[in-house]
Amino acid sequence: MTTQMRAEIVSIPDVIAQQLADMGAHYRDIGERLRGAGVRAAISNARGTSDHAATYLKYLMEITVGLPLASVGPSVASVYGSRLRLEGHLCVTISQSGASRDLVMLQDAAREAGALTLALVNDVASPVARGAAVLAPLYAGPEHSVAATKTFVASLVAAATIAASWSGAQDVLDALDALPDALAASVAADWSPAIEPISKSGSVYTVSRGPALAIAAEAALKFKETCRLHAEAFSAAELRHGPIALADSAFSALVFATRDDGRKSVLEAEAALQEAGATVFRCDHAGGSLPAVPAPHPLLDPICQIVSFYGFVESVARARGLDPDRPPHLTKVTLTQ
Repeated sequence: MTTQMRAEIVSIPDVIAQQLADMGAHYRDIGERLRGAGVRAAISNARGTSDHAATYLKYLMEITVGLPLASVGPSVASVYGSRLRLEGHLCVTISQSGASRDLVMLQDAAREAGALTLALVNDVASPVARGAAVLAPLYAGPEHSVAATKTFVASLVAAATIAASWSGAQDVLDALDALPDALAASVAADWSPAIEPISKSGSVYTVSRGPALAIAAEAALKFKETCRLHAEAFSAAELRHGPIALADSAFSALVFATRDDGRKSVLEAEAALQEAGATVFRCDHAGGSLPAVPAPHPLLDPICQIVSFYGFVESVARARGLDPDRPPHLTKVTLTQ
């Protein structure tokens, strides 16, 4: 059985190669504009999968640019009508459809409050796209599976390019040119040893730290969406602040190892989960139980890891007798208020 989700996952390397060819220079221009814009801090405006992309951008900004990015709930504008004070700030809206009323309202409120508005959007004819001062089209093409995959990866690539250009990280910009080849290898990564154990788990923890925390959150969401499997994402630094108490032999954990300074704490979290009795799988380029393809730069590793995970979670859904293209109670475009 070939699902729409599987077909879209397999297309990711070509989609990203085309995205970089068509939009890479534009993303770099945006980064250069932001460098000279006097931005003091940023807020993000997103929900669901797109909010996980915003988490990735948050870490890239704070690590490479040195400016904070905070997630702001769209309801402060759409429900509570708050008056914001955002002079000197950047408001980044990330959305596949760009159609949710609450995202549009927060973006409008941020602009009226003095913020420069930037939108990373797949649908360039959407209200969010039309209302942004600066538009970064994702150009991932139509996505038919309810569970977003290629649009999420395209969001990460756009975020990485803009942040690298803003910070002047030429090594990351050079690495992005080689990313499609690494993504092709990531699609082919074999995670089959974990399919049966994860599919039979009662609950799953997804764990990482730093930029890869974004994909731990995305992995937990996809377990819920496509597999009807309870999953929660945690920073490796947070596990011992309470969540580790739940781990036992009925639990599985998926740990996304990093190649940065957070690696030591991620491996310590893995050991703690194993000690608690959980079945732990580590996605790691250096001898993990699940193979990871090293990206051309460590800051891009999460992009390769999530592509491998997507192929895996589609298989887990089918192993549980589910159709990942048609998760219950969900639609492709979510119009929140």
